[in-house]
Amino acid sequence: MIMFERERDKINQMRERDGKFSCPQQNVRKIHTMKSQILKSSLLFISAAILLFSASCKSKAPVASANAKRYELKGKVVSSDKLTHKVTIAHEQIEGYMEAMTMPFTLHDDWVYGELTPGALIQATLVIDQDKTWLENPVVTKVSDPNLASKSDESEAAPNAGTAIPDFTLVNQDGKKISFKQYRGQPLLVTFIYTRCPLPDYCPLMSRNFAEIGRQIQKNPEFKDKVRLLSISLDPEYDTPKVLREYGSKYLGSDKPDFKQWEFASGSADQIKNVAQFFGLKYWRENDQIIHGLRTAIIDPDGKVFKVYRGNEWTPDQVLKELDEVTF
Repeated sequence: MIMFERERDKINQMRERDGKFSCPQQNVRKIHTMKSQILKSSLLFISAAILLFSASCKSKAPVASANAKRYELKGKVVSSDKLTHKVTIAHEQIEGYMEAMTMPFTLHDDWVYGELTPGALIQATLVIDQDKTWLENPVVTKVSDPNLASKSDESEAAPNAGTAIPDFTLVNQDGKKISFKQYRGQPLLVTFIYTRCPLPDYCPLMSRNFAEIGRQIQKNPEFKDKVRLLSISLDPEYDTPKVLREYGSKYLGSDKPDFKQWEFASGSADQIKNVAQFFGLKYWRENDQIIHGLRTAIIDPDGKVFKVYRGNEWTPDQVLKELDEVTF
């Protein structure tokens, strides 16, 4: 902008001199030339600004650490969700990492979602970096498959804040019947997992976050013995009370864990489906795996929805701050 002001001042000075010199036409030509230069500079500046703005609007993948591992992935698109940057892929065997199965993956490249129709063929690099995974360098061959068009892991709306929770009944890690009604009078944090989930930034991340929240709650007198946690399995056929108890023991860090604060639950297929649908979570089975999105919810002491998190971006500190706002 300073450059433009200087050029403008030069033009004004030349206009003032037009009446004093004997060759005004020469000055007029100079003025037109300078105007043309300013116009070109302005267009270049605007074009550069547009490019910078467009680049800033694109979702950027994280920078991988030196210890990150990479694997080549090939498969068929089942569903995609640009809003959450998730694409579910029925992939071939990932050599050295995973058998052939259908799984959701994080894909940050916004431009590719217009090509990710159900049935499209995709090749990409799977990056595994500690507790994060994502795809990079995608190559898509657009093929339509109407049999996959109805499948989506993130299509359902979550309940609004203030919505009352139905009195769902489930079975906990001890084989005892539990209901949502029994949690009334204290905040409840709910999430969905299944014990065989292979991706570190899905179910394992939810359980690690819950474990950290549990540790922080025990250190805080205002929260201790007041906040409850509940992990619900989406795989009732495999995740029996015994399996859930073993799984929970690992995250609680004890051979003789106390499940008073954090329970793990399953139930019949219909019971799990009803709870998941209430929270807007759609899922389905593919061989031995469960294809699902993520939902974590804070329920207030009156048994009403306080907040629902759709993905895995939330942190334990963020949830603890939200819990601090819930009236005990």
